[in-house]
Amino acid sequence: MPQLLFFAAVAVVGYLGYRAFVREAEKVSARVRRAEKEASTKAVGTLVKDPVTGEYRPAREDE
Repeated sequence: MPQLLFFAAVAVVGYLGYRAFVREAEKVSARVRRAEKEASTKAVGTLVKDPVTGEYRPAREDE
């Protein structure tokens, strides 16, 4: 029985680690795509419209 609990815990930790890895990989891919798009259009940065105020601001890196 303890072996079963150990392997179940290892499986849960592995699954959560995999999900965190995929989430981080998606963030990095989005950042790379944005950088490639900026390079292809020769833009200095990306502007994002604030839905509340309607103003455009530079995109933050953590979005």
